[in-house]
Order: sequence, then structure tokens, then C-alpha cells
Amino acid sequence: MGVVGIFGGRFDPPHEGHRALAEAALAQLPIDELRITVVEDAAHKGTEAGAGDRLAMARLAFAGLPATVELERHRYTVDALEAYGLDDPIFLIGADELADFPTWKEPERVLELARLGVAARPGYAAATSAPRILTFGLQPHPVSSSEIRARAAAGEPLDGLVAPAVAEYVAAHDLYGAG
Repeated sequence: MGVVGIFGGRFDPPHEGHRALAEAALAQLPIDELRITVVEDAAHKGTEAGAGDRLAMARLAFAGLPATVELERHRYTVDALEAYGLDDPIFLIGADELADFPTWKEPERVLELARLGVAARPGYAAATSAPRILTFGLQPHPVSSSEIRARAAAGEPLDGLVAPAVAEYVAAHDLYGAG
């Protein structure tokens, strides 16, 4: 097996910025296999949609990419990485998450278990000089899951923010007050 990239998150819901990050990582980093993991119960933030709905939406959002989408039952990144037992994977995050990295559970251990692939974003310092951190370019996507949830609750269209299949899923399953 070659280098495994791991892109984990709540994906509540997954949006076009998430997909763009996965595509950019596949294009710019030495990743042979990409695993997208939907965190069942995130330690740092709650979720609005259930794990099953978020997993289904992630499968729709990342369809067509050479990636597997699976449910992750560990609450912390370090626990998931230890359970995977992979040889030097690349864990993908955005530059905004890198700013919070020192507050993660056992950040030093995370860096022992995996390299970080950090999507560069305007307004965040690049970490190109740090060992075990790879930076890759990402075109800005001014979208957030909280904004999408608010738009869905207000009955506003989600065009351009999420994949059409995700928008249809949100409406069909009355997620985020979309009904």
C-alpha cells in the first residue's frame, strides 16, 4: 500500500469547499489512497444531522473521487490514527484548523502517527518550515457548513454551495429545518 491520505470531519453537511480540499490534496500531495472519514461523535463540536445522514451526504459529495468514505467512531484524531495503524499517512486539514492544532488531544502524538497536509488559505500563516507538515494550495471557497444549515433552515437554495445530490438529500430528509 502506498501513502494514505485521511480527510476527516463532521461534514454537517459536506460542501464544495470540502470537495475542493480533497481534490487539491489528491492533485498536489503524494497520496495513493484517500480515506474520507465522517466522525460519528466529534469531541469538539456537536452535530445537527445524525451520523447516518452525514455519511450518506459525504458519499454523495465525494462521488467520483478516487476515495473511500467511511464512518469513524473515534472522538479524537489521535485515537483514530492509532487504531488505523497506517505507515505515515497524511492527515488533511485546513489552515484554520492548524491554528487550533495545539489544543487537540495529544498533538505531538498525532504528528508521530501522521504527517499533516494543510490546505493553505488566505489570512492564515503558512507552516511550510515545520517538520511533518506539508502545505498545499487551495482556491478559497467562502462557504461554511453553518451557513449552509442556516440557508436550508430559511428555505433558501443551496446551489453552488453543496453538490446538487447533497441539496436534494437535505430537502428529501428534512435536514436542518429544510422541510
